[in-house]
Amino acid sequence: MQNQTLLQLGMTSDGLVSRRRFLQFSGAGLAAAGWLNAVGLQADDLKKRNAACILVWLGGGPSQFETWDPKPGKENGGQTKAIATAASGIKIAEYWPKVAEVMKDCAIIRSLTSKEGNHERATYQLHTGRAPSGALKYPNIGSVVAQELGAVAAELPNFVSVGDTVGPGFLGIQSAPFVVNSPGELPANVAMQVSKDRMARRLELLKEQNAELGKVGAGEIAASQQGLYDQAARMVLSPKLKAFDLKTESDKARDAYGRNGFGQGLLMARRLVEAGVPFIEVRRGGWDNHGDLWKAVARNAGEVDPALAQLIRDLKSRGMLDSTLVVCMGEFGRTPKVNNKGGRDHYPKAFSALLAGSGIKGGRAIGKTNDNGTEVADRPVSVPDLFQTFCKALKLNPSTEMVTPQGRPVKIVDEGKPANELFS
Repeated sequence: MQNQTLLQLGMTSDGLVSRRRFLQFSGAGLAAAGWLNAVGLQADDLKKRNAACILVWLGGGPSQFETWDPKPGKENGGQTKAIATAASGIKIAEYWPKVAEVMKDCAIIRSLTSKEGNHERATYQLHTGRAPSGALKYPNIGSVVAQELGAVAAELPNFVSVGDTVGPGFLGIQSAPFVVNSPGELPANVAMQVSKDRMARRLELLKEQNAELGKVGAGEIAASQQGLYDQAARMVLSPKLKAFDLKTESDKARDAYGRNGFGQGLLMARRLVEAGVPFIEVRRGGWDNHGDLWKAVARNAGEVDPALAQLIRDLKSRGMLDSTLVVCMGEFGRTPKVNNKGGRDHYPKAFSALLAGSGIKGGRAIGKTNDNGTEVADRPVSVPDLFQTFCKALKLNPSTEMVTPQGRPVKIVDEGKPANELFS
C-alpha cells in the first residue's frame, strides 16, 4: 500500500518522488525554481528587525534629464520642462506630477556615477553593488536582504520579484527570488487539491524517503529537499498567501495604482510588505530610449508616476514608510547630447535615483551635475556608496560576512561610504 501511494505521488524510476509530481498532486506546485527555498539561513530570533525594501527598477536606463535632474533652457536639456514639487526648491521633469506631490517624503541623488555602460553589466552592478568580474557571482541585494532580514520559517518568500531579475549568486537557491509574472493573481498551482490530512500524510512519506536517502550518505541533499517541501507546504497553507491576490482591494485602490501590470505590481508589493516580506522588486522596462525619447518617456512615466506616488502615500498613511525603503532607479543614465534619432544613448558617468522611507529624510536633493549634465559637479555617489546607503537605511551591517561555497568570506559591501546627508 505504501509503494502504491508513492507511485501515486509520482515516484521516479530511481525510487525518488518527483518534486514536480508531488507538488502537482498535493496542490503545492509553486514553480520551485522561483521560490521554494527563498528564505534566509539565520535563526528567527535574529530576524525581528522591522525593515523592508521595495525596489522600483526602471530597466533600460532612464534619462536623468527626463526624470530627477531636468535642465530646461540648457544646451542639452532638450524639450523637457521642469515642474515645481511639494518640496521647496526642488524641481523634477514634467512627466512626474504625482511624484512631485509627495516630494516632501522623497529624496533625490543627482550625482550617481559608474563606469558600466553595458545593460547586462550595469544591471548586475546596480543589483549587487559590484561590477562583474571573474567567476564569482555576487548576490542580488534582494537575496542579501532575504538572508539577513528574512525569517527561516517564513510562510511567504522573503524575496519576490515582479519579472526576472539578477539571481542570488553564491548565496544559492536559499535566497533566490520568487518570480511573479502576473501581479495581482495568486501564484500558479497553489490551490489545495487534496485535504490537509492527506497532504500531511504525503509530506510524512516524503520525510521517510528523505530519511532513507540520508542513511546512504546523502544527508545534506535530503535535508535540503525536505526543507523545500516544508516551505512549499507552509506557503500553500498560509492565510498570508492572499497578499498576492488583489481581488479584495477596492476598485478605487486599484485604479489609484493604475490598471496595468506595473501599477498592480506595486500595489501587490505594498501588500507583501504588510504580510512580512522584506524585499520586493517591481520592474518596468522600456527606458532604453535611443530614439523618440519624449514620446517614450511620457508613455512610461504615465504608468510609473501615479503608482510610485500612491505607494509612498499608502506606506505613509499606514505607518509603514518609516520602516520601508523605496528605491526608484535604473542601471545608468542617458547621454547629455540628444542624438540624431531624437533620443539619448547610454551614460553611466552621471545619473540619478529617487529614495524614500526607512530613515531617509524627504524634501532634499544631494549631489549636482554641471549645467549641461556632462559630469558630476558636486558630491559624487559611487555604486558602493549607494549600497552603503541601502545598508544604513535597512540597519544592516555592511561588513557582515557572507561565505561562498568555497569558504571565502565576502562582505555585504566592502567599499564606499553611505550618503549620510540623506538621514539628517
